[in-house]
Amino acid sequence: MFRDMRRKNQLLPPEEAESILRQGTSGVLSLLGDGGYPYGVPLSYVYHNGRLYFHCAKAGHKLDAIRREGKCSFCVIAQAPGLAPEKYTTLFRSVIAFGQVRVLEDAGEKRAALEALGERFNPGEPESLEKEISSTWDSVCVLEMEIEHLTGKKAKELLKRRDGQ
Repeated sequence: MFRDMRRKNQLLPPEEAESILRQGTSGVLSLLGDGGYPYGVPLSYVYHNGRLYFHCAKAGHKLDAIRREGKCSFCVIAQAPGLAPEKYTTLFRSVIAFGQVRVLEDAGEKRAALEALGERFNPGEPESLEKEISSTWDSVCVLEMEIEHLTGKKAKELLKRRDGQ
């Protein structure tokens, strides 16, 4: 169902791709938008228990698209230090996750996801997090992405550096 990556020599091992998801803080969620146009929206996220979690408003283009079609992809780019100006490129590592996204309706699932997001972005502040969750509970929507396929890629210039070239 999912294509193999064309440049297999640049493929990241699965554990390195997951590491990028664990370390990252933002990416682009791509959905089937209005009129069949792609809709990519930048979001902060947390990777927790093998799934991606996002928070958003309870209405808008993103939720309309999700209700129409839950299939999605999510891309995260991790920059390595420096550029490769002579090659007109950046030293990147990236991951693309493919899967299904859904709105969390269960209060327990929603709370657990908000706690994971809060701990990711403001660790060690349980009182502050509880206050934030309580004050935004009725106005916040939480999304969960179940990952069906994950690939990671690194710039070929990083391969050359590893090989001593």
